[in-house]
Amino acid sequence: MDVTEVDAAYAYCERLTHHRAGNFRYGIRLLPRPDRRALCAVYAYAREIDDLADGGLDTDAKHRELSRMRQQLTNLGAHPDPVCVALGDATRRCPIPLEAFGELIDGVEMDVDGTTYSTFDDLYLYCDRVAGSVGRLCVGVFPPSSNPDAARLASTLWIGMQLTNILRDIAEDAEAGRVYLPREDLRTFVPDMSSPPISFRSGPGFDALVRFEAERALRFYTEGLRLLPYLCRRSAACLGTMAGVYLRMLIRIADEPSQLLDHRITVPAWEKLEIAVRTMAGLPPGRRTLLHGFGSAFHRSGPARRGVGRVG
Repeated sequence: MDVTEVDAAYAYCERLTHHRAGNFRYGIRLLPRPDRRALCAVYAYAREIDDLADGGLDTDAKHRELSRMRQQLTNLGAHPDPVCVALGDATRRCPIPLEAFGELIDGVEMDVDGTTYSTFDDLYLYCDRVAGSVGRLCVGVFPPSSNPDAARLASTLWIGMQLTNILRDIAEDAEAGRVYLPREDLRTFVPDMSSPPISFRSGPGFDALVRFEAERALRFYTEGLRLLPYLCRRSAACLGTMAGVYLRMLIRIADEPSQLLDHRITVPAWEKLEIAVRTMAGLPPGRRTLLHGFGSAFHRSGPARRGVGRVG
């Protein structure tokens, strides 16, 4: 394929990443150009899959479009779409596991079908598909790691970020009729809010629920971040920045759960840049502000803490 066409395809993916990846782009920009372009291509294809679930098509049409994207992956070179062109070139240069996109599609189909989750094991499967798959794709872009568990650790880290997303969007999702937290946890902490239609209200039970889920998410971060020392400096900085941004978000959530019901919690741009600088310097992501008060936030949580999760 013409080099100019491939460059234009990558440029499209980089522009899309810049405009749509509000949290991830701060880490992606730390990679050397070939890796950065490849990861932007991965992000762009994943973004298109995710957008289908949230789009205005009816359920049958969404399933048809997701099947089309699944089929595209079998022969990216046959499609002139710039994302396919860039991703096809990236897969020739890097050992990107395209089957992970199929797993992402499996997870998005759970959203399309309105799947609910009775237990954390059920939710874990969803998180592994929609987020762990992205971690596995990223490892395919980074230079080979000497850790044989690299793909598992990357998946684990992304699951922690997905759990943070679920907490961040808890009110917005409930208003739209989607509840991701396991029903068993709702019955334990907020039994009066555990039956549909679910509408969360501030109070000790809600605070305890959020802090319990936040502590569970922290277990995934703690395990997943073990991967960083096995990556090259810039790959570690990329991954550490992505995780660091979400860790900062998680500590804000754990400190004051009730704010989830008032507004969307974000990390300001200056703080994302600070996290990027720290990780490029080889410092632990977020240590300056992350761990301050973390334990006290969780120990205010009320009902007994349970080590329920697959990590830690």
